[in-house]
Amino acid sequence: MPELPEVETTRRGIEPHITQHTIRDINVRQRALRWPVPLQLRRNARNRKILAVERRGKYLLLRLDNGTIIIHLGMSGSLRICSSDAPADKHDHVDFVFDAQKILRLRDPRKFGAVLWTADQPEKHKLLASLGPEPLQDDFTGEYLHRHTRKRTAAIKSVIMNSRIVVGVGNIYACESLFLAGINPKRKAGSLSLARCERLVAAIKQVLADSITQGGTTLRDFIRENGQPGYFAQKLFVYGKAGEPCAHCGNPIKQITQQQRSTFYCTQCQR
Repeated sequence: MPELPEVETTRRGIEPHITQHTIRDINVRQRALRWPVPLQLRRNARNRKILAVERRGKYLLLRLDNGTIIIHLGMSGSLRICSSDAPADKHDHVDFVFDAQKILRLRDPRKFGAVLWTADQPEKHKLLASLGPEPLQDDFTGEYLHRHTRKRTAAIKSVIMNSRIVVGVGNIYACESLFLAGINPKRKAGSLSLARCERLVAAIKQVLADSITQGGTTLRDFIRENGQPGYFAQKLFVYGKAGEPCAHCGNPIKQITQQQRSTFYCTQCQR
């Protein structure tokens, strides 16, 4: 599933190609995505200029002067820039047609993505209104996390993956951040001291920022005819490495299941 770094890489990849460009048409081949593509989307967005391409959590926001197009990539979605004569694949569901024979194309084999419209401020949309702070912004601090974990008995990994607490910390990045911070993913969130919360917030910021930086090398994918989602090779310490020696202590990495997701950690380095 595309997570925050992949979505941010997508945003950076498409932004220079569509900002300040006018949507000449919208072709919807498959309206039945996770939520139906609104019937009024074409009428509202056609012949409107994209003023900005932003991200909120894992949602991309294409801001126009009369509203905002909200895009979610779901489990398998991707966006790419291609020429208007590029043939559509069976999984290419929505095309935004721009001037200069340019198209922004949504591909989504599993159809769990979404293309939505709002005339209000997108922050008020029901999908975005309850989201927590962005992990890379200044309001996500150790003090904030400490305050929001008091009396919580849930595992700390579950808490940092809760989008109401903080957005965009997916499974891979949660595992890696907890390893970097030296925190056992099973530890009760409410048991963490302020100092450990500060260490964990710093680790989350570092892991996500490093991942986004690595993603920058794949931006060229967004202008290829067969463009890929923009994933990038990640330097992982624990995720997917069950049984392999820990890079820090040599102890075998352990794999468990938490909330139907695989968790990887070092029983020696993470307490």
